Amino acid sequence: MIEEKLKYLYSLRRLGIKVGLEHTFELLSVCHNPHKRLRVIHIAGTNGKGSTSSMVASILETAGYKVGLYTSPHLIKFNERISVNGVHIPDEFIAKFIEKNKKHIQRISSTFFETTTVMAFEYFVKQKVDIAIIEVGLGGRLDSTNVVDPLVTAITPISLDHQHILGSTLCEIAKEKAGIIKKGVPVVVAKQKIDAKKSIISAAKKMNAEIIETGNTKNLKYSQSGTEFSFMSEVFLTPLFGRHQSENAATAIQIVRQFDKKIENETIQKGLSQTVWLGRMQKLSNKLPIYYDVAHNIDGVKAAISAAITTQNQKPHILISFKGDKEIDLIANEISKNNSSLIISGSKNLELMSANELYSAFKKNVNRTEFSKIDTLDVALSELINRVKKTNKTGLIMGSHYMAKPIFDKFGILM
Repeated sequence: MIEEKLKYLYSLRRLGIKVGLEHTFELLSVCHNPHKRLRVIHIAGTNGKGSTSSMVASILETAGYKVGLYTSPHLIKFNERISVNGVHIPDEFIAKFIEKNKKHIQRISSTFFETTTVMAFEYFVKQKVDIAIIEVGLGGRLDSTNVVDPLVTAITPISLDHQHILGSTLCEIAKEKAGIIKKGVPVVVAKQKIDAKKSIISAAKKMNAEIIETGNTKNLKYSQSGTEFSFMSEVFLTPLFGRHQSENAATAIQIVRQFDKKIENETIQKGLSQTVWLGRMQKLSNKLPIYYDVAHNIDGVKAAISAAITTQNQKPHILISFKGDKEIDLIANEISKNNSSLIISGSKNLELMSANELYSAFKKNVNRTEFSKIDTLDVALSELINRVKKTNKTGLIMGSHYMAKPIFDKFGILM
């Protein structure tokens, strides 16, 4: 039964991405406006918004709150998108929601994301959560999630992404993401590039919203346990790896403090230590230093490579596969400068570029020839494992959420 319902839900993707909130409001109205019965923390950004959302959820759960978490996309199962205290939404609720609302979804022409967003809100109300952490899907101002009346908003680092929808410059994109800022509601702003920061600060001032800038993390130390850092005269440890994750953690800490100033540092640390966020510098093996990161834009790729280099202070073996060739010139140059070896692969069956397409794109942008092209992703993974074993260097797999299932299958990771 659930397979049939999910097939219908996925079929709504044919409607594409719609900018505007009318359809979301209409479907919410049919469902008795669950968003009006939720306390919400709303988080936008280009990079790190999922990691930050997950950390906030973990800290607040540790502090005793019942926490709803809505994120996207999923890695393996749709249910990952919607959870309460770390437990995914059950198949039964998904099936019943679609069955109950199918005629309204069709009448409204509600998209996949609009429908999923309303489903999340209704589930959180049914579960009587104390707080819902809502991650923006795309942009901010016209994103389906921007129907909520949040207690705190936050904007994680912004970079060029989805320019065909959000705008061609950092200023334009930041302005769209700053559209989640509400009148008189505090906004936590992560470390930003100058142009993005100007747009966010300007938007916040117009809304008379208190601005809380995350600031810098210091004294970073890396170990098998994760990333240790100093922030606001306290030392914290996140199991997520890399400088960028210390900055995401700092943003999460500021969000939590805006929501509940009584939460102690000990609780924050415990919550951080229990954060699980798959596909973000995720170590795939206890025996081998191989990591998986879904980074697919230039800033994400830079952060992942930097984190991989810090594991052993040497350039990693890299395996890449991408869904599209946006920013491929910048990404190709970044990767070509920072690898011990590079394997290019792909899979049309997984909605990824073929190995040939990606290889050709790289060759156009980089004056190097020592790339390995392996058509089959499973074979490419085996080759990366062999290179890591032979050299004892770090391995880094990156480029897309769509690679998750074959990667997890290869390394025996159960979901």
